[in-house]
Amino acid sequence: MPFPATHPALARALEAQGYAEPTPVQAAVLAAPLNTDLLVSAQTGSGKTVAFGLAAAGPLLGEAERFDRAQAPLCLAIAPTRELALQVSRELTWLYAAAGARVVTCVGGMDARQEQRALSAGCHIVVGTPGRLRDHLERGNLDLGSLKVVVLDEADEMLDMGFREDLEEILDSTPAERRTFLFSATIAKDIAALAKRYQRDAVRIDTIRRDEAHGDIEYRAVRVAPNEIENAVVNLLRYFESPGALIFCATRERVRHLYGALRERGFSAVQLSGELSQKERADALQSLRDGHARACVATDVAARGLDLPDLGLVIHADLPSNTAGLLHRSGRTGRAGKKGVSVVVVPHTKRRPAERLFAVANLNVEWSGPPLAEEIRAKDQQRLIDDPLLNEPPSPEELELAGKLLADRTPEAVAAALIRLHRSRLPAPEEMFDDRGSRDDRGPRPDRGPDRGPSRGPSLDHGSRADYTPNGDNTWFRLPVGRSKNADPKWLIPLICRLGHVTKKDIGLIKIFDSETKFEITREAEPRFREAIKAAGEAGDIRINPAGAPGAAPPRAAGPRPDRGPRPEGGPPRGPRPQGPRPDRAGPPPHKKPYKKRAPNG
Repeated sequence: MPFPATHPALARALEAQGYAEPTPVQAAVLAAPLNTDLLVSAQTGSGKTVAFGLAAAGPLLGEAERFDRAQAPLCLAIAPTRELALQVSRELTWLYAAAGARVVTCVGGMDARQEQRALSAGCHIVVGTPGRLRDHLERGNLDLGSLKVVVLDEADEMLDMGFREDLEEILDSTPAERRTFLFSATIAKDIAALAKRYQRDAVRIDTIRRDEAHGDIEYRAVRVAPNEIENAVVNLLRYFESPGALIFCATRERVRHLYGALRERGFSAVQLSGELSQKERADALQSLRDGHARACVATDVAARGLDLPDLGLVIHADLPSNTAGLLHRSGRTGRAGKKGVSVVVVPHTKRRPAERLFAVANLNVEWSGPPLAEEIRAKDQQRLIDDPLLNEPPSPEELELAGKLLADRTPEAVAAALIRLHRSRLPAPEEMFDDRGSRDDRGPRPDRGPDRGPSRGPSLDHGSRADYTPNGDNTWFRLPVGRSKNADPKWLIPLICRLGHVTKKDIGLIKIFDSETKFEITREAEPRFREAIKAAGEAGDIRINPAGAPGAAPPRAAGPRPDRGPRPEGGPPRGPRPQGPRPDRAGPPPHKKPYKKRAPNG
């Protein structure tokens, strides 16, 4: 359906931007009664900025065609992060350009003196982050006395980030008759309390469907061994070949490591984390928008507020900590009606937490192994065959050069050179273990809960070698991963080889228990294995420790037991303990006098 009637200047801006019909949240906001507060929950990427921009037109402009001379701000929009605030500022700038609006942005990491001069010169709309806005307010640079509209965008994220006091101080400084628009992904208890305190008879709008996932995002889960996460990310980037991809890691250190690994392999990648300056973050995002970089490795600081139009792939290299994190990360793709893919890389040791995460989010997730090198090469061949360059008509100059190439070469030789040139521009895929046909392909296992029943004992595997023979000289080691974490020799063996700098032939018997795995290392490989696992443990990797052979009884110390002396030789054998009073206790001990009842005092 077409956009409902709105302010003429804003209608022209929407038409110029190609907005043909409103999104659900925009339609719902425009249908709300005028002069009311709004409490809105909507998904990320649903067009919220345009929605509250259109809703604010009534109180800001009224019947006027354009704004009057800029003085104290009439509208204040607060966002949790610099990136989101800058995005909101860009959206409101083009939306209100025909109405003559002056928009000022106040965010952390930017020049505060320049912001002060912009505020002093006068403006109609201010967009900022809570901390910087509070700072300008306390310094007297920001006058909120004329505000008609206040917008809290991603209010739940602002409270999670600890901005409650900043928000309260800012809102307490605004006029009581203002209109307040509060946008939040979820309306939790703290959001409801904030709305009750600062809104009056707010209209509740909920455009989130609780029973279905984001329709434009395809969710996938990829099973990998814990030591193959990096290789899985490489193959996912190569398999999907998205114009833009966002890879999420849990820590800054993980971001730096994965960013370096991708650059080393030839990917055009950038990194994004909280430790970078505002200029570095802006440059990284601009590289993605311009197409100079295809992948961005980021912490959750980038999970909100990024507007990347060609972002078709989100990879969760580290499992999100909660459902909200999963949805907000994934919400960076599948925006503005475009399709996107969200892939969660799930180590075998974290299968159950991932299943619980998907269940709580009510997501229909497709499970599979990582893309294999053969599949990626097959896709590369098809992409080359379908390349539009092969179907474009050649220019006269190109035909002349083609004739020169074919004068001394066969067509097959020229085509082979084209193939080599095409492949040289692509990073090589990683060889990974193919777990298809394993028990994991049968779908998620039901969570049996804490009562798992009696232990089934160890499961055995002879290193997957037919020529294995037991060897008493081998040394046993233990790994703190067992059946409870989906331990399987198919991925344990590569993990042991990587951590211990050994090969498959150096591993003997493997025994998997409920909470640990014990395995043998040959005598020849033991010295370098011990040195390698020590370095791996110090680097924060999974710790491997020496262990005794499974089922072997601990050796008993020689000599008499410390709590009992040796039995006298030649003594009578012990018989059953006699019943009744013992003979040596028939009377009082010889060193004590018999008890004699004393006469009462009298």
